[in-house]
Amino acid sequence: MRCRELDISDPGNAAEVLACQRAGYAVEAKLIGFDGIPPLRETLDELIRCGERFLGSYDPEGLAGIVSWKKLADGTVDICRLVVAPRAFRRGHAGALLDTLALAEPAERFTVSTGAANVPALTLYHRRGFVPVGTREVAPGVLVTVLERRAPR
Repeated sequence: MRCRELDISDPGNAAEVLACQRAGYAVEAKLIGFDGIPPLRETLDELIRCGERFLGSYDPEGLAGIVSWKKLADGTVDICRLVVAPRAFRRGHAGALLDTLALAEPAERFTVSTGAANVPALTLYHRRGFVPVGTREVAPGVLVTVLERRAPR
C-alpha cells in the first residue's frame, strides 16, 4: 500500500478527499448516532482552505484513505481527520496512514479525537499506542474521546 502527501490546494486532490471523507464519515455518523460531523458538511472551498497537511493511501480504485494534521506551537501533532473509504475498510489503510505520518512528522506527542461510540476507531488508536485522556460533549448526548500518544522516553 502506498501513502503520499497530497497537495490539498489542487482542486482535483481536494475533490477526491472530499468524496472519501464524506463516504467514510457517513459510516461513523451511523456508528455514533450523530450526523453533525463537520467533514460531512464541509465544502470544497472550506477543505482547500483548512490549513491542514494531508497524506493519502491508495488502492487500485484510487484514493482509499486520508489523514490530516496540524503541528501545534508546542510541537504536538494534532490529527484533524483520519478516514477510510468504506470499500477499503479493514485493509490496513488507517494503520498505514498513521505509521507514515509518524515517520513524516516525528513528534513527542500526537493527539486525536473520535466519537466515543466509534469502537473500530478507538481500537485502531489503542493498537497504535494512543490512550484516552478525556472526553467532551460536542452535541447533546454525543461524546468525543480525546486520545494522545507520547514518544517513549
